Amino acid sequence: MRKKRFKMGLTQKEVAKLLGVNTWTILNWEKGRTEPPIASIPIIVRFLKYDPFPKPTTLPQQLLAKRREMGWSIKDAAEMVGVDPGTWGNWEHGHKIFYRQHHTRVARLLDLSVEAIY
Repeated sequence: MRKKRFKMGLTQKEVAKLLGVNTWTILNWEKGRTEPPIASIPIIVRFLKYDPFPKPTTLPQQLLAKRREMGWSIKDAAEMVGVDPGTWGNWEHGHKIFYRQHHTRVARLLDLSVEAIY
């Protein structure tokens, strides 16, 4: 973020205003003192004009990437597919998705074929 800010000739205060956070938040992110909350990731990606996270290769990584893209908490993501947050968290940690209806919902959410979920 710091490199992009310098490249654009912006101050921390200006970037903070663009991102809807305070100046101390930008300072702490740039210094690595704190990590941006997932809800801030979509606006940061738009500011950077690229996604700094590695391309997901596994289903758990795809689930996390979708949450980051949308700025969703685990609770928000779980609600989108009709499961409890613990179930979604288990999926992100690599646990198997057991039920066909969940395969279908996750496939739809990730724009994948149902077969890709197995």
